[in-house]
Amino acid sequence: MDSVFVVAVKRYFSRILGLTGHALWPMLLLLLLGSPPLSAAPLQVALTLTDKAYVSAHPVVPVCVDPDWLPFEAIDQHQNHVGIVADLLALVREKTGLQIQLYPTTSWEESLAASQSGQCLALSALNQTPEREQWLIFTDPLLEDPNVLITREDHPFISDLASLENHSIALQRGTAMAELFARDFPNLTIIDTDTETEAVQLVADGKADLTLRSLVVAAHTIKRAGWYNLKVSGQIPGYENQLRIGVLKSELTLRNILNRGIFAISEQERQQVMDRHLNLQVVSEVVTDHTLAYGLGLLLLAVIGTSLFWMRRLGAVNKQLNIMAQTDALTQLTNRHGLNSTLATDLERAQRYQHPLSVIMMDIDHFKQINDQYGHLTGDKVLVECSRLLKDNLRKSDIICRWGGEEFLILCFETTQEQATLLAQLLLEKLRHHHFTEVGSITVSAGVAQARPNDNAETLTQRADTLLYEAKHNGRDRVCVADATPDLATATSDL
Repeated sequence: MDSVFVVAVKRYFSRILGLTGHALWPMLLLLLLGSPPLSAAPLQVALTLTDKAYVSAHPVVPVCVDPDWLPFEAIDQHQNHVGIVADLLALVREKTGLQIQLYPTTSWEESLAASQSGQCLALSALNQTPEREQWLIFTDPLLEDPNVLITREDHPFISDLASLENHSIALQRGTAMAELFARDFPNLTIIDTDTETEAVQLVADGKADLTLRSLVVAAHTIKRAGWYNLKVSGQIPGYENQLRIGVLKSELTLRNILNRGIFAISEQERQQVMDRHLNLQVVSEVVTDHTLAYGLGLLLLAVIGTSLFWMRRLGAVNKQLNIMAQTDALTQLTNRHGLNSTLATDLERAQRYQHPLSVIMMDIDHFKQINDQYGHLTGDKVLVECSRLLKDNLRKSDIICRWGGEEFLILCFETTQEQATLLAQLLLEKLRHHHFTEVGSITVSAGVAQARPNDNAETLTQRADTLLYEAKHNGRDRVCVADATPDLATATSDL
């Protein structure tokens, strides 16, 4: 419960310490926690002629959702799609012009069935699994969120799920995690439930040992239901929620349009959506009994007396959370969020002083085959070993991050396109001749792009990504660069 408790205490004390005198008592009656989101004009995306023809030919794009998965999404009593995912889809609709329309269902299993029968062209937010790939293709992640293990308070911390014996785990049927856990953890007894709330209730009642939930959903559900005998007991690297839009295989153009819309959602817009649904409001009834008021006054004095201790503790927690938010849990590299927070500034500095800056986008070839043949745990080991090898062969000034899945992005300062290409070829050579435990050898493809005067962070990384996929298309295990050298100053330093 620390994750829920710490956030609530932080906001509570930050308000209490800022109030004195008469302003203090009204706050006991009404605590408004959070702030209204700032308005942000949607960024429209440029569609190809094929995309525009598709939008014109499809006045309505029916989408199936999970009708009971707050705060991510739900269908309310007025048959409206609500929640975090609903707001993100609304941004995609504004940016692309797609007329996304809810196809109402009463359960997640009914939504899956409607998708398989072709009644809806897309599923709003789900993890990509081999079973779902039989009829769906997937967009880039719309939202990423770690899964955590939920147990009762008396259960010890779980560091190795595969070593547990005689344990049962409650999982909602039809979910990606239920599919993956049945395959990867035969040591656990899986208890199927109709809803995630039912799964958590089984743990709270002692009828199941643990359950797996999204961190966002766990905080929301436990707080709302008052399950204070539960706690977060661990996280499993490699089993994060990569919530993507699943699209029927026949609708490739629709998938491409949705990807353009997802890519155009800014970090500010995404954060505003999260804040809008995760901020907590607590309202107390008006105090009319003076005895109760005196009691609240004494309680308030005790709160103020201990507030400095909590603020100190919260400062340490915030520092740790900030590090965790910018670090990939599996590889311990900087994650995409961490790089995005500095890339725009680094690029602007390089353009202002006309210093060369290049990026290398890398992707492990045929990584899905590794997961399918050896399992996701072995795939995770390959990612960790590959990350370590790449990092050990970079210069101290270079920054490497896990861009997503099996993709890595390397930011090379004071480096021209030609120098970055040599570095990329060196890295591919190192990986090509390295023996990976359990899988032998692997190959990697790469795209190299140098910053141009009119680039921003999105166009620079998108160009490198396009070149990466060109390398994939041309046979993999190679580096692909643009034909023309960008018009920026040439660095004099060698690799």
